[in-house]
Order: sequence, then C-alpha cells, then structure tokens
Amino acid sequence: MKALVTGGGGFLGGAIVRRLVERGDEVRSLSRGKHPILGELGVEAHRGDVSDPKVVLRAVRGVDAVFHVAAKPGIWGRYADYYRTNTEGTLNIIEACRVHGVSRLVYTSTPSVVHAGGDIAGADESLPYPEHFEAAYPETKALAEKAVLAANDAVLATVALRPHLIWGPGDNHLVPGIIDRAKAGRLRFVGRPLPLVDSTFVEDAATAHLLAADRLAPDAPCAGRAYFISQGEPWAIDRLINGILGAAGMEPVTRYISPRLAWFVGGVLELAYRVLGIDQEPVMTRFLARQLSTAHWYDIGAARRDLGYEPACTIDEGLEMLRASLAEDSAVRRSQS
Repeated sequence: MKALVTGGGGFLGGAIVRRLVERGDEVRSLSRGKHPILGELGVEAHRGDVSDPKVVLRAVRGVDAVFHVAAKPGIWGRYADYYRTNTEGTLNIIEACRVHGVSRLVYTSTPSVVHAGGDIAGADESLPYPEHFEAAYPETKALAEKAVLAANDAVLATVALRPHLIWGPGDNHLVPGIIDRAKAGRLRFVGRPLPLVDSTFVEDAATAHLLAADRLAPDAPCAGRAYFISQGEPWAIDRLINGILGAAGMEPVTRYISPRLAWFVGGVLELAYRVLGIDQEPVMTRFLARQLSTAHWYDIGAARRDLGYEPACTIDEGLEMLRASLAEDSAVRRSQS
C-alpha cells in the first residue's frame, strides 16, 4: 500500500515508517521538522503542520492509508496550542481522507483519554470518557479520538490505538525525561506501595499500528473502535523507572512523597507558573501527581482478538535492548568529542 505517516520523523512515527519500508510499502511522511533519515529510507518527506488544512490536503493526496501519529504531547502549556494540533489537526486529517477517498485511517490515541483520576486496574475499552480532565493533552486527544471513531463508515474505515508509555531505543521523550530528572535530583515516586502501570515497547507499538491497518475495512471487527496497546505486563512504576535508569547505567531512585503532598505541590506550581507567565513545564502538576499515584493498566484482550496483536518481547528484554542502544549512543558521543 501507499501510506502516509504523520509525525514520521518522531519516535513512534519513525518506527512505523521503518516497518512499512522494510516490508515494501510506499511511504510518505508529514512532519514539521527536517529528518534526513527519511530520505535515506526512500521516504517521500513533506514538511508542514497538521493544523494547516492545505498542508494536510497535499500530504494525503494519493495514499491508501493514513497513520495519524503526530501530536503535541506534554502536561503543561496553553490549551489552544494542544487543541490546534491534537484536535484541529485530526479533523484536518479526517477531512483530507474524505476529499481524496482514503479508505483507512489508523489514529494514535492514548489511554489518558479515559483516565478520570482514580485507579484503573485491568479495565477494557468499555471505560467511558471522563467528564473532567486535569490537563489539555488528554482532553484534546479525547476530542480527536471521538471524531476519528465517529468518522468510521462504509467509505473510510477508522480505528484508534491507545499505546501506554511508549519507550525503547531512540526514545526522545520519556526515557531522556526520566534520565534528566534523575540527574537533576528532581525525581520522586508518589505514594507507597506504588501502583502497577502498563508500558509499551516501541517496536510492539509499531506492530500494532501495522496490524490495525492490514485488518481495517468497513466491515472489520476493529472498524470504529479503540484498543488499548501495551506489553500486557504491568509493573510497579518504581520498578519500571528504575529499570530505565539502570539501562542508562544510573543508580535507582529511592525517594518518595505522599500523593496528597504531590497534588498540593502540583497545584501551587501550576498557579505560580500561570501568574508568572512561565512556559517551562513545572516539575509537578496535579495531573502528573494523579498519574504517578494511581494504577493504570489495561486488558489488551480485544487487541489480541481483533488485531492479532501479541507483544514480541518482555519488558526485561526491552530494557536490555535499551541498555545496548544507550551504550552505543554514549560510545558514539565519546568518539566524536
């Protein structure tokens, strides 16, 4: 097939691009930045923002399927910025698919769209959207997911995937964020005992997207539905984070604060940052305090049944691959210095 991957120069988008190229598909990417690796892979690279309808129309023209991965992530920032990229950008993708007769749209969502602030332990996709969100990211992603699923019909088949905490070699968000906070002494765990959380190795997240695209059709069981994606192996959050730090050759974090204190500190910092007009992300927010102190792991049985999804590695195996990748990156930097 000929596929467009939005955010094809990013972490997950790049993994999807590589997998498509490896199996012989014709691939086009739409990203805001310039990514030389795309040219090396033979990918047709378009530069632009998904919030620009004209850019999206040009990028979607002539493809059979769209993997809409591009998004504005994070836990801090102006709502309008998140809405423009995450919600309006997705509406532009849907409209462009309609205009150009694209038959398949695979949307990268997030489990945060159903996180209402409490524990989620083994729940399935019947979880409702919450009435209130504590951050712009999950709220604007939920609006986008609803639009994607509502767009499913006899012409355009759609599906939404919700991979949780994607990590692995080449990660430019979660792994470096954990490492940087630990180096700065700003990493704390919230509450004891710590809750179980799901995570997703990047190659398995990419596999889920290709499986969804291959099975997607107007009458397919997955059409018009959302699916949780993970390793199916929930770990306590301190075990996961310290596993990532260990892969980076760093000492484990052993400091803890109470959930109540974390939530209070998050609220104070949010107020202070808004009053002072600080754009930098606070070290703690109320949303982050909830995420760190509550369980969020999910039943991936529906993805196994409808998509044929099965994680190819365990978390321990993924951590070993991450360790090798970080060691190689470190050796390259030393040789260049």
